[in-house]
Amino acid sequence: MRPVTAVSLTLFLLLVAGFGLVNGNIVLLALPFVLYLSLSLLAAPEAANLDIQRTLSSIRMPAHSEITITLTITNNGGSISELLLEDAVPEGLILTDGATRQLLALPAGASHGFSYTVEVPRGQYQFSQVTAVVRESFDLRRRQFTCEVPGNLFAYLVPRASNLKQVAIHPRRTRVYSGIVPARVGGEGLDFFGVRDYRQGDSQRRINWLAGARHPGSLFTNEFEQERVADVGLILDARAASNIPYGNQSLLEYSIEAITLMVDALINQGNRVALLIYGGAVNYTLPGYGKLQRERILQALSGAQLQSSHVFAQLRALPTQLFPAQSQIVFVSPLLPEDVPFLRRLRAYDYEVLLVSPNPISYESRLMPDAPALALAAKLAQLERELLHTELLQAGIFVLDWDVARPFDDVARAHLQTTRLTRPV
Repeated sequence: MRPVTAVSLTLFLLLVAGFGLVNGNIVLLALPFVLYLSLSLLAAPEAANLDIQRTLSSIRMPAHSEITITLTITNNGGSISELLLEDAVPEGLILTDGATRQLLALPAGASHGFSYTVEVPRGQYQFSQVTAVVRESFDLRRRQFTCEVPGNLFAYLVPRASNLKQVAIHPRRTRVYSGIVPARVGGEGLDFFGVRDYRQGDSQRRINWLAGARHPGSLFTNEFEQERVADVGLILDARAASNIPYGNQSLLEYSIEAITLMVDALINQGNRVALLIYGGAVNYTLPGYGKLQRERILQALSGAQLQSSHVFAQLRALPTQLFPAQSQIVFVSPLLPEDVPFLRRLRAYDYEVLLVSPNPISYESRLMPDAPALALAAKLAQLERELLHTELLQAGIFVLDWDVARPFDDVARAHLQTTRLTRPV
């Protein structure tokens, strides 16, 4: 018995005895309460020795799927008459079935399990603690403690379509491995690159007889452009200022959808792909190849959220040194007017830049009521946006303006799968 409890009980008994000296009936009335208090003190709960295990039906799933979480509790100590368990559910998960609290009796050595179901929006979630409360039958004494039961899961955004097979890119420098990206170097390939002097061992099928006829006594061989893999840096704009949050929606979800589709196409082409999420901080996924890299990028995208920061409010803080020189950069952003000088500077640094821009004007227009003044304002804003695009195009940056009312793969197949990305002259 704790000293404080003993002192309290002693004072209570002395008080009852004092009243009893005045009137014996008071003692008789107090006996049930004294008995109740004494029994509750004798039945004070001991420290529990519990082993709690958490099982998730899946740790990787499409966004808005449901998973079942099961907790299994084993009592390695004495018998517990009342045990209240409560699982701490990460913020954002939506309970759809069952309960996260369970009240039970657990004899010594016994085990018990219970489950509940949650809906998982896009994101990364970490389970941490389970709270256990041991109570005695009279509910006057209880012990509460927490058990660390870690668990992790992530839900990735599933795009509305997945039939984008290729993204045509043309970086100034490629890697040494064979691929499908034009390398701007003569050799083995499909597209005509130029002619050179005939060398011994050249195939007769590649001799350019017309050029030889213009220069009697000389032979020339056709060369084709080599095709290799490239370094591709994907940049996701997660700044709240550029993504127009509206309730639980924002353009960020569309940007993530676009990157998810392009990642599949670029990795399937054999390219080395990296991802930079730029918002309240810099979240960088190192470059890599293949399915494992795709999984890393999907996990990074699942945790992308709108962020605000004075440091990263403008693109000038973006660390361009993370991307190899003369590589391909794909920037996915609704685009702010102050972003244009930075993108032009990227071109001056000899990067090849592709801007995929979800259109914020058409997106916001559909969320607002119909009104002539609003329609006029939208037209003026669209004209200003087209001027920004023209400025970028003149700097050598290809711009894909995406009305998010259309599936991204339809727009991308029309503009990004061509052999050469066309720009105005």
